[in-house]
Amino acid sequence: MLMVGLKNTILISLLAILIGLFVGLITCFLGRSRFVVPRAIAAAYVWCIRGTPMIVQAFLVFFAFPQVIQMFVSGFKIDPFTAGLITLSLNAGAYMSEIFRGGIAAVSIGQIEAARSLGLSQMRTMLKIVLPQAFKICIPSLVNQFIITVKDSSILSVIGLADIVNQAKVYVGSTYQFFPTYITVAAYYLVMISVLMVISKLIEKKLNYEKK
Repeated sequence: MLMVGLKNTILISLLAILIGLFVGLITCFLGRSRFVVPRAIAAAYVWCIRGTPMIVQAFLVFFAFPQVIQMFVSGFKIDPFTAGLITLSLNAGAYMSEIFRGGIAAVSIGQIEAARSLGLSQMRTMLKIVLPQAFKICIPSLVNQFIITVKDSSILSVIGLADIVNQAKVYVGSTYQFFPTYITVAAYYLVMISVLMVISKLIEKKLNYEKK
């Protein structure tokens, strides 16, 4: 049962991280737009996600929004995995957008001006000059957010996602083996987080080597 839950935890965490990276990058670009409406949309999204607990967001996605949609589409339902993935991805995306925003802001304005003076368009300047440097700056913060996303996935057990925490609760409910079960769950999380930390260190060492 725990292995099934572990598989679901790893799957939803990886998907949420990938989707969160895309959502975060798009939100960051919207927030840097010269137009008011995209900036307002990005600001409102980040404000709502950062200002509410993820457990409330999960309840909204799994219970509240489907109820509203059922007023127009009879019998509409959403399964726990899909609801959990939406919740976790949107949550991660909001925080990653702020990480990207900080990384882009840390790139010297002189390099941007130099690129523009050489005739590069704003888009090419962003893709060729700014983003590669910003990504290197963001790596420690992004890895930290990846770790938070993996751990936050445990909250989704409240909507019935069959993750490792949910499976542990079911197992404990029938066997009352609290100590060995939750020690095992903690060990699984430690292994997952340790793998992420090792990957982070390897990436940082490679980037530092290339920089030298």
